[in-house]
Amino acid sequence: MAFPSAFAQPPHGSPAAVPHATASPSLPVPVRAGRAAPIWLFALLTVMAFGLAAYLVTFLGVAASAIGMVLAVIPLAGVLLAVRLIDRWEPEPRGLVIAAVAWGAVGAVGLALLVDLALSPAMVVVDPALGDAFSAVVQAPVVEEVAKGLGVLLLFVFGRRAFDGPVDGVVYGALVGAGFAFTENILYFATSLIEGGVTEVTFTFVLRGVLSPFAHVMFTAVTGYALGRAARSGASTSGALGPWLLGMLGAAVLHAVWNGSAMFADFFALYATLQVPLFLAFVGGVLMLRREEARLTRDRLGEYAAAGWFSGAEVEMLATARGRRHAMAWARTLPGDRRPLMADFIHEATALAAARQRALSGRDAAAAHDERVFLTRTIGARSALLSRDAAPR
Repeated sequence: MAFPSAFAQPPHGSPAAVPHATASPSLPVPVRAGRAAPIWLFALLTVMAFGLAAYLVTFLGVAASAIGMVLAVIPLAGVLLAVRLIDRWEPEPRGLVIAAVAWGAVGAVGLALLVDLALSPAMVVVDPALGDAFSAVVQAPVVEEVAKGLGVLLLFVFGRRAFDGPVDGVVYGALVGAGFAFTENILYFATSLIEGGVTEVTFTFVLRGVLSPFAHVMFTAVTGYALGRAARSGASTSGALGPWLLGMLGAAVLHAVWNGSAMFADFFALYATLQVPLFLAFVGGVLMLRREEARLTRDRLGEYAAAGWFSGAEVEMLATARGRRHAMAWARTLPGDRRPLMADFIHEATALAAARQRALSGRDAAAAHDERVFLTRTIGARSALLSRDAAPR
């Protein structure tokens, strides 16, 4: 055998493959069924998206549609950031989040447009003023809230194991509403640009993008809240239809009041006296829901602390907003800035608490398995955080 030098060592056997530096040990994964949208739904939405894009380009033109889209992204980004703040406690599966926004932006808008096109011949024989009033106060609220509500119901059916309660319902409803407002804003902004130029599109942007970016979010969040309450009680799909219809009715009423204030009254006076208080009430309700979710997280992790898995201090750190802030600040002082590792620890522990809550409710047959999975992942995340040779990520 030839050796590269006089000092070379002979081979002793076949060594194992050296792993890449970025490789990480595999972690157990929770059951995916019931926590993801089906692939056919994304395929359907993709086809509808091409059709919707063709509609926009045909009737509004490429330039106006592109400018409308750029402007529509601005309020969408703000709304998604706000929804993210609501959902930070126990983030929903990414696939369901994408499906919710996509349904609002494509599926709900497509269904609403089809109904509008089907009813437009009947509106021709009606007095124009009466037809506009009917369209704004009756047709649009009912058709649009049903179209958006159908998306929330689909998420309830296909993502049942990630649809735990009112907070999740509000989040999914808000995401569907945000997607719908995005595409609707493209239509409004592009039309305003074509008909009135920069002045008109600026006014429309202020009205829709600055004063009322959360309108559709609030409407559809009502539907989501109703379904979230049904989910918390362990209702089946058929048992959730009643709350779903009731939620859509509430959403349609709010939508009709909003549209009616713009058509029949002083919009800005009603905006200050009605819409702003409604928005503040919405924010207050969301904060109360988050507080309840935090309480449940604390209770469930407290049960693990009683069994010796966590200390009382760790429960406070993981299950309270103040504790999390202090934990992230402390992790920043560790070698290599371990905030990403602390974020993993918090995320896995929160998922563990949620899985235990589902298991206790008895409505999720796979929750006990997920509980074991997230316990393993949580302990692994803590070990990585406290490891001496933890590398920054």
